[in-house]
Amino acid sequence: MSWTVYLSGEIHTNWREQIIKGSEVVDLPIQFTSAVTDHEASDAAGDCLGDESNSFWRDHQSAKVNAIRTKLLIEQSDIVVVRFGDQYKQWNAAFDAGVCAAMGKPYITLHDAKIIHPLKEVDGAAMAWAQTSEQVVEVLKYVTGK
Repeated sequence: MSWTVYLSGEIHTNWREQIIKGSEVVDLPIQFTSAVTDHEASDAAGDCLGDESNSFWRDHQSAKVNAIRTKLLIEQSDIVVVRFGDQYKQWNAAFDAGVCAAMGKPYITLHDAKIIHPLKEVDGAAMAWAQTSEQVVEVLKYVTGK
């Protein structure tokens, strides 16, 4: 069986690459998908719909265009990994976790112990909480039967 894992959340570190490389090392049968991780490209996703001088409406347009990709990739995934960094607030990651919970889609949260308290509800609905990318790979290894 081939699995699809959607990688959601924080875009300022290389955690995605760590999970992908770690999974390749142990030859896991996984295809990884992700949101657009280029911050400027994501912010401009709706610009093709017309110029918008008001930043609220520009963000609104881009959020909706980005949501097309996110919604479809989460629906098509078997598992979602949601990464929360401690440097920035990842409201989009919390929203993705909520979508997963509402859909009954299994997800793993990935974050430091320093932010357990603000994520208690998000972690409460998760199937696992990992503190490192290596732990995520170990969970994926187990669930894929490798």
